[in-house]
Amino acid sequence: MAEIIESLADRCRGIEALVLDVDGVLTDGRIIYGDRDELKFFHVRDGSGLWAWKRAGKEAVILSGRSSQAVVRRAQEIGVTRVLQGIADKTSAYEQLLGQVGWHPEQVACIADDFPDLGLLRRCRLAVAVADACFEVRSAAHYVTKTPGGRGAVREAIEMILRCQDRWREIVEARLLPARK
Repeated sequence: MAEIIESLADRCRGIEALVLDVDGVLTDGRIIYGDRDELKFFHVRDGSGLWAWKRAGKEAVILSGRSSQAVVRRAQEIGVTRVLQGIADKTSAYEQLLGQVGWHPEQVACIADDFPDLGLLRRCRLAVAVADACFEVRSAAHYVTKTPGGRGAVREAIEMILRCQDRWREIVEARLLPARK
């Protein structure tokens, strides 16, 4: 058991970027259609986790097979500036992204829930599946969250990575300090 934990900690140490799916990861996977809009439910703790991630100087990318204005709005709220939507071939888009921004797969953690993301999980340093991911994704993951998608799973993964990097405490303490004027 200690070998598994040590291996996971080693995988976490060099992570500088997150690649996130939306439906089933940042949301609970439900899609609700209104008369004019598609509605998605996002969890506030995932936003808090992404705030901590950015505070630690890290990058995050949203990579989704679907397109939704709700995703654009949420990305703006949580400070995620790279949003790739309507991507049929996520693996090719991921490879292009790495080349464009100069990241190496060893610096990337991918968080996923379903089989369209398997190519990403096989090409990153840390593959994370949300608790309610499909069997194939859970089997390919280095870490499976205890929390389901859309219920704080992204926050859980971020906290785990930053704890392994000995950065979590400083982020929490920074949040507790009053803002300087």
